[in-house]
Amino acid sequence: MKGELSELLTLDEIEEPKYKLPKFSIVLYIIAAVTAILHVIAANSEAFADFINQNISRWVRFLLAHVTNFIPFSLAEMLIIALPIIFIALCIFCVRRFSDTTRHMLVFVGIALSLLSIFYTLFFWSFGVGYNGAPLEDKLELERSQVSAEELIETAEILIEKTNEAAQEIAFRQSGFSVMPYNIGELSDKLCEAYESAYEKYDFVTPLTSRLKPVILSEPWSYTHITGVYTYFTGEANLNVAFPDYCLAYTAAHEMAHQRGIAPEDEANFVAFLVCLESDDPYIRYSGYVNMLEYVMNALYRADNKAYTELYRLIDNTVRREFAAYSDFFSKYRDSVASNVSDKVNDTYLKLNGTEGSVSYGLVVDIAVAYYKNTENR
Repeated sequence: MKGELSELLTLDEIEEPKYKLPKFSIVLYIIAAVTAILHVIAANSEAFADFINQNISRWVRFLLAHVTNFIPFSLAEMLIIALPIIFIALCIFCVRRFSDTTRHMLVFVGIALSLLSIFYTLFFWSFGVGYNGAPLEDKLELERSQVSAEELIETAEILIEKTNEAAQEIAFRQSGFSVMPYNIGELSDKLCEAYESAYEKYDFVTPLTSRLKPVILSEPWSYTHITGVYTYFTGEANLNVAFPDYCLAYTAAHEMAHQRGIAPEDEANFVAFLVCLESDDPYIRYSGYVNMLEYVMNALYRADNKAYTELYRLIDNTVRREFAAYSDFFSKYRDSVASNVSDKVNDTYLKLNGTEGSVSYGLVVDIAVAYYKNTENR
């Protein structure tokens, strides 16, 4: 009897489930570790970062964009909306499946962290390495330096002339806002064509046929002051469609620049500007000029208020009415808790990736000044 009982107990012990980290989690950790090593190398070698970005990441971005391209809405937005439900369901599953012992719970945590590591791995291989490449001014063969008030004035004068000319080709509402004469789908097609044209001049702007994703919750999203976002894990260029038309074309071009591997915000801003100028559509060209003019004029206001006032009078009255209409539109969103939180989060994210934070958006002015200073016949 003792021998049989001992044998039965041994069999029970063998059949008792042994919870341990599954092989797929171990593989994910190994991939993340290798990615982290390559990330460090890329952070110290612009040539290596550009090689990865142009030869590997471009195909990852291409695949993600095409997998989600057929979806008419933003998949990323739907996932974020569903996040509370997913979190609650995951907690319930965790309690039922892994809460019996501390060991089981630790295994669950290990599995969860391995799944989260996918986001880091995908970030590097699809988009993040772009932060470590050669700066845009090197690719454009521009000499970027500290900008003087005189250089701001010269650049502003050029942009005022270009913006005034572009404004003559488009229509304006009585409200003061200009009118984009087509929908978001058509805007997407026109910008893809403009990117194709830009690729002929700037080979680092990789061609890609993609679809803009209008955000359903654009109105509440406006309180964060975010006009668009590229979600690297779905490959989507998401657009806040609650903002005025003249913001949409330029913002869309900016997010599509991210979608094509231009990571730093100032560089994405300037690539968006160049792409807008390459378009054969007058409204897209106007959007490019007027948005860049805003950046330069804001910088001039801080550098030389008197010069700003004098130059502002030279801006076409229709464009000035557009600026005034935007100020009225934005007033209800200007001071919000959501914007303070989103700015701190975005600022932290950008600094972690080696940029100067949220102020990097405005650094596009430095590139614009270098562009007009170093390039003839603009």
